[in-house]
Amino acid sequence: MPTTRRTLLQTGAVASFSLLDLPSLFAAEGVPQSVAELWADFDPRKDPLEVEVIREWKEDGGVFRHVRYFIGMFKGKPARMAAVYGFPEGAKEKLPAVMHIHGGGQRGSVSEVKLLVARGYAALSVNWGGSGTGKAPFNTCEKSEPGDPNTDWGAVDPSQLNVQGYSTMLPGPGQVFEDREHPKNNNWYLLTLGCRRGLTFLEQQPQVDPRRLGVHGYSMGGNLTMYVAGTDRRVKAAVPGVGGQGWRWQPHSFIGGTDQQDRIKGDVEVFRRTLSFESYAPLIQCPVLHRSATNDFHGWMDDVYRTNALIPNQPTRYSWVPHMNHRLTPEVAVTMPLWLDQHLKGDPALPETPQSELVLKSNDGVPMLRVRPDAKTLPVARVEIYYSTDPDPRARFWRSAEVVKESEGYIAQLPIHTHDLPLFAFANVYHTLPKPESLAQMPGYGKPVTEVCLSSLFHSHSADEVKQANPKLTAKPSTLIDDFTHGTRDWYALNAGNATHQQLWTRKVTDPLWRGPEGSKLHITLKLPQTNRLSIVLQQNEWRSYRGPRRTFVCQREIQGSDAPQTLTLALRDFTSAEGSPTSWSEIDQLGLCANHGLPANEVPLWKGPAPEFLRVAWE
Repeated sequence: MPTTRRTLLQTGAVASFSLLDLPSLFAAEGVPQSVAELWADFDPRKDPLEVEVIREWKEDGGVFRHVRYFIGMFKGKPARMAAVYGFPEGAKEKLPAVMHIHGGGQRGSVSEVKLLVARGYAALSVNWGGSGTGKAPFNTCEKSEPGDPNTDWGAVDPSQLNVQGYSTMLPGPGQVFEDREHPKNNNWYLLTLGCRRGLTFLEQQPQVDPRRLGVHGYSMGGNLTMYVAGTDRRVKAAVPGVGGQGWRWQPHSFIGGTDQQDRIKGDVEVFRRTLSFESYAPLIQCPVLHRSATNDFHGWMDDVYRTNALIPNQPTRYSWVPHMNHRLTPEVAVTMPLWLDQHLKGDPALPETPQSELVLKSNDGVPMLRVRPDAKTLPVARVEIYYSTDPDPRARFWRSAEVVKESEGYIAQLPIHTHDLPLFAFANVYHTLPKPESLAQMPGYGKPVTEVCLSSLFHSHSADEVKQANPKLTAKPSTLIDDFTHGTRDWYALNAGNATHQQLWTRKVTDPLWRGPEGSKLHITLKLPQTNRLSIVLQQNEWRSYRGPRRTFVCQREIQGSDAPQTLTLALRDFTSAEGSPTSWSEIDQLGLCANHGLPANEVPLWKGPAPEFLRVAWE
């Protein structure tokens, strides 16, 4: 490998590159060297759409259609995209329109279209994950019927049946070129092309105002939202979710400096310049709101901010769910329709990103974060401030800081225990909405939403910067994990309200301040009125394969019902897996208190009575 390329990969010097960088040293003649060159020969309006209406129906005040449109010809065979289209019944005026892009393993969604139609939009949910390549049928649109035409990619296959296609530019079956390396061989190119044709479908509908088109997507759909917004100026508002972060090809220091999130096959420099999100962000010319979870495995928080900082001269917002991975809370989910309403319908604006300042060494020597929310646009309900010293965005525990209101905003001290680790911080500001917003069309969002969450910018300082500032070390390790004085703010719940499947998780045990001392036992004090079986779960090296193998250890305990508090005392040997018991608390990343864990669905016992009330979790 030539020195220039090796140096770029090892040092990460491309973090502040220009689209005018010199061409790759490895590019064959004719291979695109930029996003602009990759897309220069594609006109999304050129070919007729050849629209097929598979089925039409009316419900909940909307008209809905299963449709299919022509994407293009690849290697002499046509490719066609199935989708769900809808609009409000009886609409008199041209409507703003939004394209929804589903995530991996998902499909074209009637529910997503219904949500938007209920808010006065025309909407299209494309079914990019469908496949007609001769393999087993894959991902038909929601509410499709047997025999309905599905997405058919013809001679190429960018679906999840061709997983390697997302990180390769190499030639092969199912790729655009079978004889040479090229960025068009990558799945993301083909999927973006198919979605851009979806925008053409929308702008040609008689119900649609083509000057007001938006796009939003989740997970892999979040990736595609960034690709589409970066290549198509018809997009006037974009909302990527849990995806769309750049530098996925770049080795990161916290994983040893040698591994990549995506293991790129082919010329990494060409991939970076033509397919990586940090090359698309500078081309985006519309407002962007990013919603995600702080511990997302797919959209790494640090790099989301790093990528979106490259979007020039456009409003950007962030909304983060603390502690979770690849999930949204209602206060975060609702930002999507509100952002679209603001920029496509002219509705009242969301508040500005809260102003924030991280001071490494304050007057009393303790780091602090100061936050000044936009209280003029919407009232501030509360402010939460989080910080961490863990370099790994997927596994880090976000410590909750104690927030104090000042005359000009809010402030919180960020006590640290060492100068040898970096420091990260951000704030969530919850604003009271002028009226409850409904997300009832979406599963899991039955209750009206009364608050909206907007996050501050992301602040970080390296360990070297922390050492240089030399703040006081005031945080001390504690054997008390939680006494629930602040409720479950350091935990996240799955299946809340469903006692049989409810799970409560925390990453607090991965933080040096609350890590289990060697030789200690785990004590859990709770109230449980009726006898039930409880699963206590440890996850070791949850995302830290660079540290050791990922394992899950479970302790099943039947707890006799009682109105009095009772305490479980658990040693390492009480937790088991196929590989045996853990040998140390030191590599435990998550602790789960679960109604059940790991049982087949037909063996899960129904929970009796109310969920447990946890009173104290500690090392003894």
